[in-house]
Amino acid sequence: MEDLKWWQNGVIYQIYPRSFQDSNGDGIGDLPGIIRRLDYLVTLGIDAIWISPIFPSPMADFGYDVADYCDVATIFGNLGDFDRLVAEAHRRGLRIILDFVPNHTSNQHPWFIESRGSRDNPKRDWYIWKDGSGRGRLPNNWLSHFGGPAWAWDETTKQYYYHSFLPEQPDLNWRNPAVKQAMYAVLRFWLDRGVDGFRVDVLWLLIKDDSFLDNPVNLGYVPGESSHNRLLPLYTANRPEVHAMIAEMRSVIDAYADRVLIGEIYLPIDLLVTYYGHNLGGANLPFNFQLLQTAWNAASIARIVEEYEAALPPGAWPNWVLGNHDKPRIASRIGEAQARVAAMLLLTLRGTPTVYYGEEIGMKDIPISSEQVQDPAEKNEPGRGLGRDPERAPMPWDKSVLAGFTSGKPWLPLGPDHAICNVQSLRENPRSILNLYRRLVELRRHNSALTRGAINAIRIQGNVLLYERSHGDDRTVIILNLGHEPACVSHTPGRLLLSTYLDRDGNDVVGDASLRADEGIIVEVTSTCTHPQNRPWNLSAP
Repeated sequence: MEDLKWWQNGVIYQIYPRSFQDSNGDGIGDLPGIIRRLDYLVTLGIDAIWISPIFPSPMADFGYDVADYCDVATIFGNLGDFDRLVAEAHRRGLRIILDFVPNHTSNQHPWFIESRGSRDNPKRDWYIWKDGSGRGRLPNNWLSHFGGPAWAWDETTKQYYYHSFLPEQPDLNWRNPAVKQAMYAVLRFWLDRGVDGFRVDVLWLLIKDDSFLDNPVNLGYVPGESSHNRLLPLYTANRPEVHAMIAEMRSVIDAYADRVLIGEIYLPIDLLVTYYGHNLGGANLPFNFQLLQTAWNAASIARIVEEYEAALPPGAWPNWVLGNHDKPRIASRIGEAQARVAAMLLLTLRGTPTVYYGEEIGMKDIPISSEQVQDPAEKNEPGRGLGRDPERAPMPWDKSVLAGFTSGKPWLPLGPDHAICNVQSLRENPRSILNLYRRLVELRRHNSALTRGAINAIRIQGNVLLYERSHGDDRTVIILNLGHEPACVSHTPGRLLLSTYLDRDGNDVVGDASLRADEGIIVEVTSTCTHPQNRPWNLSAP
């Protein structure tokens, strides 16, 4: 496996820093807290930590409104803490990936303060300013992702500025060469401090159409969805010019050895894969969010795996994501039992898996009352269920009242089940989901078929999904029962390496492999077994 890069054979773990570990009792997680938990991450077996934004910010959108790209917010620590985090992580063989937010800044960033100073300010064109289309009328119909128009009026200069998200988050003008050079300098600042790569926020939104035409009406809009979906973002997203910007960003990254560029891109598969770039000079890993969006059944998952694999350009490395800070948690979406099956799916598909903090202990979305709401997405459109607070709850480390997360008041409430669903309790239970994750990561690391092998022989029957990973003579079959009834797979000679139940490892599988409800198994296929491509697997009810 020595020819694979670390971001190809490793597992990425996302930390939402406000919610991981507090070290000073203010109820907000911080960098010293992450340092304190590095040994836990080592025992989990992950290879890289992606940290959501830690830059100075007014926190209108919890760090995605950056006021200074080259420092650390005091609530998280300081640059010295960051340097210590990098050193301690690297000492343990862990990589550090930072969240880079280039589409917009805070309205309190010095650049924007200068830009709004006057129409002839040298930084005026660093942002997107437009006159109205008539007296009291907005420049066009573009909408914010957080509700309402995407144009905010500036009384001082009598023009509107564009914001894809909150009015406190004005969009940068990436058509301006000075903006590009300033942002590339930011990348170099952190690369020089030892970071191993970047996850780039809303990468597909970076360029807007310069004709400022109205976006067309979305005839498929469903009432109750985000109001942003009322229009098709034809002129505000996925513009063809964005790929040149990504190629430039990639060239900055590639000037440093062994780094990675990851892009946040919510697009259909056929458009997503274009972000690998010409001659693969784009994002190393355009995030694949298909598992976040598909129905949880064997047919849907088989279809997206096949479509994604077929669409990948030659030489492109795949990746998969089950959860993140913007979407409901997997255990809440599909239930506790299937969350274990989902873990096996994530860690056996071809490519790089990303684990969201807390998935490994089966965390669920927390209930949030109206007075506890923090997220601006919910505050701006109350009652639509768009808030992201439920999936951002503090990590429960032990059975104590404050779950070992803080000695103060947590910034969001702890989950109601934190006395049971916590690292300490689950670590002591040999059949817990935490120990399942550890076993899966360990197996993946030492099994060449799972780490680097091809994926083939994808089969479904009912709600059972089966696929094979193969590398040379090594063949491993994954069989996942995505249903709540037992099922049986016939004629699979081999050795059972792992069950999601963690109770029958090492058993021989000869003739029939019986699957319990909500069970997944991994089978090392013996040399006497006919290849599934030559003979279909026989899936049947028991």
